[in-house]
Amino acid sequence: MARVLEFKLPDLGEGLTEAEIVRWLVSVGDVVAIDQPVVEVETAKAMVEVPCPYGGVVTARFGEEGEELPVGAPLLTVAVGAEEEAPAGAGAPAASGGAGAAAEPTAGGSAEPADEGSGNVLVGYGTSTSTARRRRVRPAAPIAPTAPRAAAPAAPAAPTPAPAASASAAQTPTAPVEGPVPVISPLVRKLARERGIDLRRVRGSGPDGLILRADVEHASTAQAPARTAPARVVPAAAPAGAAVERVPLRGVRGAVAEKLTRSRREIPDATCWVDADATELMAARAAMNAAGGPKISVLALFARICTAALARHPELNSRVDLEAREIVRLPEVHLGFAAQTDRGLVVPVVRDAHGRSAEDLTAEFARLTEVARAGALTPADLTGGTFTLNNYGVFGVDGSTPIINHPEAAMLGVGRIIPKPWVHGGELAVRQVVQLSLTFDHRVCDGGTAGGFLRYVADCVEQPAVLLRTL
Repeated sequence: MARVLEFKLPDLGEGLTEAEIVRWLVSVGDVVAIDQPVVEVETAKAMVEVPCPYGGVVTARFGEEGEELPVGAPLLTVAVGAEEEAPAGAGAPAASGGAGAAAEPTAGGSAEPADEGSGNVLVGYGTSTSTARRRRVRPAAPIAPTAPRAAAPAAPAAPTPAPAASASAAQTPTAPVEGPVPVISPLVRKLARERGIDLRRVRGSGPDGLILRADVEHASTAQAPARTAPARVVPAAAPAGAAVERVPLRGVRGAVAEKLTRSRREIPDATCWVDADATELMAARAAMNAAGGPKISVLALFARICTAALARHPELNSRVDLEAREIVRLPEVHLGFAAQTDRGLVVPVVRDAHGRSAEDLTAEFARLTEVARAGALTPADLTGGTFTLNNYGVFGVDGSTPIINHPEAAMLGVGRIIPKPWVHGGELAVRQVVQLSLTFDHRVCDGGTAGGFLRYVADCVEQPAVLLRTL
């Protein structure tokens, strides 16, 4: 006899208390395997797939796509042992403990199987992905959910517009594709939702039919679907009859807003800046790259300079404990760096940056940037920073007064490096000049310390040999 178990939204870790349902990966009636991802959720820090620790038939789903659920709220119910009731040939995956294993109540009060689940739901990350293909079965008899709460109806499928006459048959097949949709990137799924594209009618051009961003854009152009805007637009009285756009402040954007507001509210920050001649630094980088081996990035060189400067001025690698009224100086440098993605600005963290070479830093910056743009950063990748390096020069600007990434104590900003007239050797010359700015928490140090830090950074930029003294 099938036993119905309730799977709740697990603890996501890092202080996260809620998540938004982005996409359901299973429907009512689907057969799921143990540790198979069943829903994709977006937290304030990352987008993750949540696996279900039970194997069986999905009997109910709770929550619509776009709805926020708190940790501990029911996600779905699973009939464990339902494979015995499935029609012959359904091939439902068997649970690890077999059908009919006893269930025991947990501390939260919900029934939990002794042997029917993996118990392996990781905090905020999910478990190993199962390769089992999902199948739909019709239970032989109605199965009543154990929870008194009524199951939320499954989200209706997005309407699929009729393909245009000029649409490519390879991109928009007339019949939906059976089985799991071959999409890996959550950004591709998000783009498809925004443009009203049914991914089951899109044939991917990637390896093994993987659907890429270009496939969705092509299908969008070919079908000319009605756009589904991510923001809610409400009418408002305006002289020209325009509408006011209201964008929900949640997810990554909401987390950024909350952190910056707290930083501005709690931290008495100040900013100092200086122009530096980066000609010698750029020449040193060119020489390193010409010597062979992996290329060294400019960001990695500034990161290496920052770690050396923090070793001389540890006051800036600290945080303030308001309750204890103490300044906590940290022994390791976990360097955050600003990365712009389609989901907004995120700050991945390079662990133990003080012990890494310029080559190692270059590789880690590239890896984290790629993961960030794919929307696959984990909470661990985005927390624990002690100092932030902000290269806003990539946006074509010279200077800025950024807000400190709470609860850190300082942030170094690097502007664009461009040719400018500069007095060099007593004569006017054209040199590669960069503006450096340091925003710091005035509680942890005074202007003399901040100025000394920034001056040392500028000296290393102008004369890279200065850095060799600390290596």
